[in-house]
Amino acid sequence: MPRKSDAQERLMNAAMDLIWENSYGSTSVDAICEKAGAKKGSFYHFFESKSELAVKALEADWQRKKARMDEIFSSTVPPLDRLRRYFEHVYQGQAKAHGECGAVLGCPYCSIGCEIGTQDRAIGDQVHKILDRNARYFESAIRDAHAQGLISAPDAKAKAQMLVAFFQGSLAQARIENDVNRLRDLASGALELLGAQPQRAAK
Repeated sequence: MPRKSDAQERLMNAAMDLIWENSYGSTSVDAICEKAGAKKGSFYHFFESKSELAVKALEADWQRKKARMDEIFSSTVPPLDRLRRYFEHVYQGQAKAHGECGAVLGCPYCSIGCEIGTQDRAIGDQVHKILDRNARYFESAIRDAHAQGLISAPDAKAKAQMLVAFFQGSLAQARIENDVNRLRDLASGALELLGAQPQRAAK
């Protein structure tokens, strides 16, 4: 049997890489095809437009990351450890990207959402959906931490939204200043924001 083509996956991966490293507006279909090693005809076989590709690429990217998120935020892990591990994971990922391309890239979802989300509702809705999923991981950890008396957060959803604002703001600042060290203390800053006592945070 002939080998199944992986052109669609390569196009989505190329789109995510180029948009994250540069911007949606500056990323052309030709550039995506070149990076993916695919012909333009293949692009239009799988996607009607760059917008449709972006929506599907965002979802595929999230699905690839979901297993790691489930592992980090497993209910078997103490709730404050979940948050500490997640923010350390983010810092390590940003530091790795900075080492490879010389720039702090920040959050790919927020970057494209801020750039084009209000102009392209399909992209904006997809970004909102993904960020909402992310916030629910925070909310679950915060709710469990409150139940265990580690923090005071009777409204876990509101606390999670506050934590998301801190997190995304830190990523944006680090990207603007191109300073990955801005993210080094993400975990301790997040726990302090939640009112966790240092000695009770993850070791």
